[in-house]
Formats: sequence, C-alpha cells, structure tokens
Amino acid sequence: MVSVMSGASWDVSVHPMHIPDGFLSVVVAAVFWLITVVLLAVAVRKTQQQLGERQIPLMGVMAAFIFAAQMINFPVAGGTSGHLLGGVLAAVTLGPWAGMLVMASVIAVQGLLFQDGGLLVMGANIFNMGLLTAALGSLYYVLAGNQSRGVKLVVVAVLAWLSVVAGALSTALQLGFSGTSPFGVVVPAMLGVHALIGVGEALITVAAVAFIMQVRPDLLATEAGRARGGTGWAIAGLVIALIVVVMSPIASADPDGLERVAINMGFEAAGAAPAYELLPDYVVPFLGETTLSGILAGVIGVLVVAAVAIVVARLLHRRSAATAQ
Repeated sequence: MVSVMSGASWDVSVHPMHIPDGFLSVVVAAVFWLITVVLLAVAVRKTQQQLGERQIPLMGVMAAFIFAAQMINFPVAGGTSGHLLGGVLAAVTLGPWAGMLVMASVIAVQGLLFQDGGLLVMGANIFNMGLLTAALGSLYYVLAGNQSRGVKLVVVAVLAWLSVVAGALSTALQLGFSGTSPFGVVVPAMLGVHALIGVGEALITVAAVAFIMQVRPDLLATEAGRARGGTGWAIAGLVIALIVVVMSPIASADPDGLERVAINMGFEAAGAAPAYELLPDYVVPFLGETTLSGILAGVIGVLVVAAVAIVVARLLHRRSAATAQ
C-alpha cells in the first residue's frame, strides 16, 4: 500500500500489505481461493440468519474505518512498518460471520480498485487477513463472557496480537509451499517481525473497543452476533474514517512486514505487475503523485467500501426477510 508522504508529494513506492501475484504458485493460490469461497458461503448463510436491520449501517461504517486505518503504517523495529488488520475488531463489533464479510469487502476493494494485492492470490489475502483474523476474534465470546471490562480488553488485546501472528504464519506457509522461500527461513522471519507488528494491532484494537465500550456499548455484538447500531452512529463513524484518511500522509515510510521479509530473503522481485490499473498505489491519475491525490484516493476507497458492505448487508437482510415469509 502507498502509505507515505514525502515533502509535497505522495510517495508512490509500493509497500504491499497484501501478497502480490507472483509470490504464490498457481496451485497454492487456487487452493486458498477454494477455501475462501467455501468460508464466505458459510459466512453469507450465517449472517443472513443473524442480520438485523440496525446492523446494516454498522457493517458499512466498520468496513470504512478498517479501510482507512489500514492506510496508516506505524513504525516498528528494524526499519519496518506495520498496519492494522482489523479482523478481531470487526468480529468483536459485528460477530465473526458478518466480520468476515466486512473484511472480505475491504480486501476485495483494495485489490480491485487500488491494485493492492494480486487478483490470482486474492483468495489467500482474504483468508490470511480477513477470515482467519475474524475467526480468532470469535474466541472473544468464549473467553470474555460476562467478565469485567478490564478482562474483556485483555482478551481483545491477546486475540488481536494472535491474529497478526496467525496471518503471518499462514502467509509464510503459503510462500513455503509455493517454493518462494524455504520454510526454515520464511517462517521465523515472518513470525519475528509480525510479533512486533501485533503489538500495534493490539493497542489500536483495544483503543477502538474501549472507546465503543465507553460511548456506545450497545454497538458491540451480542452472543447472537447481532450488533446494534443506528444511522446517527453510522454517520459519526464514517466521519471518523474520513478524518483518519486525512491523517494518512503521516504514515511510516518503512516497508511493511511482508515487504521487509521479501527484501531480506531476496524474493521481492518475484512480485508481478498488476493486470490493470484504476487508482494504482492509491494515487488519482489526473492529480499525480501529490498529497491531495493520496487523500482523495483514500476518501474514494472509504466511500466505496462502505457502500459495498452496506449493499451486501441489505441484500442478505432482504433475502432473509423473503425466506421468512
């Protein structure tokens, strides 16, 4: 992802937060497309059964916030940066199944609109960053239960950290099975750097959940996975997401965890160029490589991903209502 502003221009050095085409073999990419499609089909069915009318705008605003937050890379040790994944946040707020659909919407828009991650490997990206992380987030309901607020936040922190490590391990295994890098090299390298990035994930996720607990605890998902929200909260959340986008030029210029490992392990050049370009590297073509261009691209992304999540939610809700008649 483009995540840096240098001087008056938006730095278009590619810092891929998703796996690009070329890093994984066709077989591995196909296997994870199959796994992802099956899990998303289950998520669609489960969400359709649980989705309430008031949950629909919350899915849109959560997708928008996660997209915006992922634009801001934070520095970690060794000249490396990290970024929010957001799967645990989505699962705790919406329930794991709706959370999976939100994460899939975010990652699909990033890949299709901004060429952030390859098309062939999108199934793997959705699995690693969205489905796996949201599935870990579902453990919140088992571990937190009726515990105190402090215990719940500790559980959120641990799960958020684990989600980054689990996503990194899955990516490392995919790279190993693809023959891109030996298991004995890529696994410890990915786990080492992402163990540090996971600390940032935990802090951001805890801060977001603590804020929601303080101002609108009713927005958190219930045991049935039904988050409650309203139009007013959705508008406020969308405004927050847009503010985060405006802040994106302050993001770290350092390569993210995957790119750092690719550089150090010598397989960075295996990444293939995108098949097409719409808003490549989060730059609006007619504005060039400027700060305004990067911010405008982020605003477009926030609005598109929010719309996608809301449309998906409304379609599922209408289908559920029709089935119930």
